[in-house]
Amino acid sequence: MKTSSIAAIFGMILVATAPSTSAFAQQKSVAACRAEWRANKAANQAAGKTEKAFVAECRSGAAPTIKPGAAAPAPRAAAPQGQPAPTRGAARSMAAGEFSTEAQAKAHCPSDTVVWANTASKIYHFSGHRSYSNTKAGAYMCEKDTAAAGIRAAKNEKHP
Repeated sequence: MKTSSIAAIFGMILVATAPSTSAFAQQKSVAACRAEWRANKAANQAAGKTEKAFVAECRSGAAPTIKPGAAAPAPRAAAPQGQPAPTRGAARSMAAGEFSTEAQAKAHCPSDTVVWANTASKIYHFSGHRSYSNTKAGAYMCEKDTAAAGIRAAKNEKHP
C-alpha cells in the first residue's frame, strides 16, 4: 500500500473514534458545577451527596440528582442522645466522647469547656478561633476528654 492510502485510513479511524466537539461544549466546568453545588448546598447535604461526587456527576454530563431550587428531602432522624451522628458526612464513626453538635457536648459536660477537636491533626480549638467547627475531620468534645483521646490544645490559642 502507498503511504497516502495508509494515512487516509488512519485519518478516517481517528475521525470516527474522536468525540464530537458538541460533547466538549456541553460539559460544564468545575467552577460551574461547584457554583451549582453551593447554590443548593443544604439540599445536597441532606441527600447525602458530597461536593466531590456532585461535581464528578455534573462534569460527566449526567444530570445531577439534586437540581437547584429543588425541595430538600426530609432530614434524617437525629441520633439518640449518647449515639452521635458523624459530622460533615464523614465516613469514620465517632469515638466515645466525640459529639456531632455543640449542644450534645455541652449536655455531656455542662461544667467543662467544649472544644472542637480536629481528629486528623489531633489538635483542639476553642470557641471563637477560626478553626472551631471548621475543619474537614473533627468533633465537639469536652476539654477533659481530649487528653484520653491523645488530642492536645493548639499552641497559638489561649484558654477562654
